[in-house]
Parts: sequence; structure tokens; C-alpha cells
Amino acid sequence: MLEELRITGLGVIDDTTLPLAGGMNVITGETGAGKTMVVTGLGLLFGGRADAGRVRAAPGRAVVEGRLRLTGRVADSVHARITDAGGEADEDGAVLLSRTVTVEGRSRAHLGGRSMPVSTLGEVGEQVVAVHGQSDQLRLLRPAEQRAALDRFAGPEHEKLVEATREAFTQWRRVVDDLADRRRNARERHQEADLLRLGLDEITRVDPQAGEDDELKTEAQRLEHAEGLRTAAQLAHQCVAGGLEAADETTDASALLGTARRTLEAQAGTDPALGELAARLEEAATLVADVSVELSTYLAGLDADPARLQSLYERRAALRALTRKYADDVDGVIAWAERARTRLSDLDISDEVLDELDREASRLAGAVAEVAGRLSASRQEAAVRFAEQVTVELAGLAMPHARVEVAVLPRPAGRAEPTLPVNGVEVGVGPDGGDEVELRLLAHPGAPSLPLQRGASGGELSRVMLAIEVVFAGSGGPPTLVFDEVDAGVGGQAAVEIGRRLARLARSHQVLVVTHLPQVAAFADRHLVVAKDTGGAVTTSGVRVVEDTERARELARMLAGLPDSDLGIAHAEELLAVAARERRS
Repeated sequence: MLEELRITGLGVIDDTTLPLAGGMNVITGETGAGKTMVVTGLGLLFGGRADAGRVRAAPGRAVVEGRLRLTGRVADSVHARITDAGGEADEDGAVLLSRTVTVEGRSRAHLGGRSMPVSTLGEVGEQVVAVHGQSDQLRLLRPAEQRAALDRFAGPEHEKLVEATREAFTQWRRVVDDLADRRRNARERHQEADLLRLGLDEITRVDPQAGEDDELKTEAQRLEHAEGLRTAAQLAHQCVAGGLEAADETTDASALLGTARRTLEAQAGTDPALGELAARLEEAATLVADVSVELSTYLAGLDADPARLQSLYERRAALRALTRKYADDVDGVIAWAERARTRLSDLDISDEVLDELDREASRLAGAVAEVAGRLSASRQEAAVRFAEQVTVELAGLAMPHARVEVAVLPRPAGRAEPTLPVNGVEVGVGPDGGDEVELRLLAHPGAPSLPLQRGASGGELSRVMLAIEVVFAGSGGPPTLVFDEVDAGVGGQAAVEIGRRLARLARSHQVLVVTHLPQVAAFADRHLVVAKDTGGAVTTSGVRVVEDTERARELARMLAGLPDSDLGIAHAEELLAVAARERRS
């Protein structure tokens, strides 16, 4: 969970720290006090887009810092990602992270004591926290988002079908596009193929070998300086082993080493140290003998051959002609030839190749239709389960007679996307298959089944979306859930039910709720209040924890705008007592 959040220089918040607890944390405050800045700060901390316009002019930068303490598989995954990036958790297992944004728009991120790309914070955030706000409600009204939501709910086996459909569609469209391009651009392909063949013919005639230019250069240098090399080798050989034409009295290294070794061996009985030195001289003599043999071999192979040198010059000139046209060196020329051969196969527009591509496109189209059919069946099965679970949640949110339906319909053909017969019906298909998904609401018995955006009022829509999020949370997901005024447009008994639902959700997750409803705030395990300070030249806000009497006064303010009203405080205390009983049940 997120144990602590500190925000500095963001919007109306100058410098404040939010001590968060497990369970349900609510954040309340007057309109304009800066409640949404808390959610904005969370977004920044977990890799969200930075808005320099929200940074306070003094001190000129906004800083958001947080401390995470995780358990289970999420902890293992997050700690592994931090370690891979070069960071580390604290000794007590906590993970520190921070994000800084300047008024100029520059952004920096730190995680586990190391500077990190902002994207790394985003990767951690996807595993740790999910933020749900009114913008998410609008997002979930879009058909594509509703389809994605159903796919996310359906489970890992369904996700494999989604991925298989995406891969099959991509392969099919690649072949179809390739075939169309070959037919559409036949003339340009012919011209490009002719140029490639000319280059390949020239390279094939020369037949360069990998590393050949360096080998030829070395051999040419040896032949150009053959006499000098011979003189040096002969002198060295004479010094080491007497040389090929050395006089009998010439003293060489081998002879001197032999004399030294025998002299020391003669005295080894008197002093063992001389025996050890004699052994080392024997090793040196062996090494000198090896050098002598190699020098002899070198001299035997050294030949000043003018014809061979001329041949080397001609071969190097042929290679240079290739490197001037195709690459910087011979290895690059060989690589160019390989790419040219591959490209020639891509440019092939012979009848045989086109017929083969036609057959492959037909085969892949069948594969796409088959896997899209299985995906559609899986969606229909998941839609029934999803609708049932959301409907159950709605009953607990003071909508006992409402029912949600999830319609999985064939996507109409004739749009700007390809069509295929899926389950015997011609439908438009894409990477996500051939279905359209629509969430519908029956507000009460006898009411027509209407799409959410047309069948739900503002308060009903908020409750439907909360029910959906509760269902998602029950299927797993991040351990920390943030709800930003998802209870807008709700009041009365429905507000109490929302509070009760969030409290139940908080039994398995850490829940942060930004709310204006006292019925919701009463269910909190920890209550934080954002308050404005207008005493100075600049308005600022801070956050404090309220308990006992202070909490009752805050709820009274939320109820009637009268924090000191005895009647309001009595009503608030009654709310708190009801919520406490509910949490214990």
C-alpha cells in the first residue's frame, strides 16, 4: 500500500504530507481547497503527464514523494523491476519514489534511491495503483473501451484469445498488403530489381571473401618489404642459433645458454639455489629453440614474388571498386549482397509468387475468421458473468431493480475495415476481432434496455461505474484504488450504499476516496481534510487528519455547512455510529 504522500508546490498546495492507512481513506474539503491536487499528485508520482501550469511560481517546482510498502506477488514484481533499473528498496522493505516538475516543464523521477526515466514510474504505477474518476466514466461510455473492459474482466485464457486474434490479423494484413503492393507497383519493382541484379552480378564476379581486404593488405606489405624482412630474420636467427651461414666460432644465444646451464648444474650439489636457476635456464633454452625453428620456417616461406605482388594489387583494386559503390569495407559489401538478394525475393512479381501469396492470404483469412469466432464466443460467455456480477453490485448500491446487460454484437460490414465471414456472418474485422460490445441498463422492470449513455441519469451512471470498478477489483488488479468523486450526482440512501460498498472494497484493498458526501466519508478508516489558508498574500492549502470530535464537525460541515451546529454534529455522530456498525458486520 501507499503509506505516505508528500506534495510540495503543486496548485494551491504549498507543502503537505498525507499519512495514509490501510483500508478506506477519505479526502474531503471545501470546493476549491485542492482535493483534486491530491489525485493530480498521485498521477505525477506514478508517471502521469506533467502540466507545468499547475506548478507554483514559488519555489518554481512541484515535488511529489511517496513511500510504498508492498506484499505478495506485486511486491516481488515491483522489487524486481526496481532492481533491474538499478534501484533498491529500503532495509525495512519500503520503496521510496519521487517526481519533480519545474515551471519550465522539465521533469525528473527517482525510484529506490536512483534517478529513473518517468516511464519506469509508470510501469510501477500500473501494478500498484488504479485511479478512477469522472473522466473514466466518460471513457467507459465509448464502445471500444467497453470491449476492452469486458476483455480485461474475462480472464487470462480469454486474453490469450485476444492476443491470438491480434497476431493472426496482423499476419493476414501483412500478406494482403504485400500482394496489393506487388500488383500496384509492378513497374517500380522491375526497375529496382534490375539495379539490384546489376550490383549482385558485379559482386558475384569479384566474389569477395570476409576479411579478405585486410589479409591482402598484410600480404602485400610483406612482399613489398621482402628484402628488409629477410635481412632482419636472418640476423635474428644467427643471434639465436648461429644462423644459416654462421662461422663455426660464432657464439649464439643457444650455445651461451647451454654453457651457463652446465656451469650451474656442476655447482648444484654445493648450493641447491644454483640448481633451481639451472632449471630456469633450461626452460629459456627451450623457448629460444622454438623461436629459432619459427624463424627458419619464416625465412623459408619469405619470397619476393613480383608476379604475386602484381596479382595482389589487381585484386585489391577490384575490391576497392566494390567498396566505393556498396559499402565501406568488404564485409559491408557482402552484407549488401545479402540484403539485395532478400529484397529481390520481396520484389518478385512472377505469376508463381503472386499465386502463392494469394493462397497464403486465403489461408490466413480463414485463420483470422476461426480465431475471431472463438473470441466472440468467449466474449459472450464473459458478458453473461460480467452483467450478473455488476447487477448484484447495483442491488447493493440502492438500485435493487436495475439490471445491466452486455451485448456482444457482430460488427457491421462495409466500414473502412476488411470483412470476413465469422460464424457464418459477414462482419468487419480488426485486430480485436469482429465484435462490438455495448453496456446497456434496464433502470427498472419494464424499462427498455438502453445504452448507458442514454439509459442512465448522472447519479445512476456514477453507481453503475462504481459497480463495474468493484467487479474489476474483485478480479484482482492493483492493491491501491483511488476514486475521485465517482459519487457525483448521488445523495440520500444511495450515498450511504456507496460508502458501504467502498468500505467493503477496502477490506481487500487500500482505497483512497475524494468525496463531497458525508455519507461516504463516514465509512472511512482514516479521514483527511484539505483546508485553505487565506491569511497570507497567497492562498495555500494543507492536509490534516481529523478524528473524534473534529471528524464529527467536518461531517457536519459537509451535511449543512455548519460545523458548529449541535444538530449537525448530532447527525454526523449518528452517521459515524451507523458506519462503524457496518464495518464491524
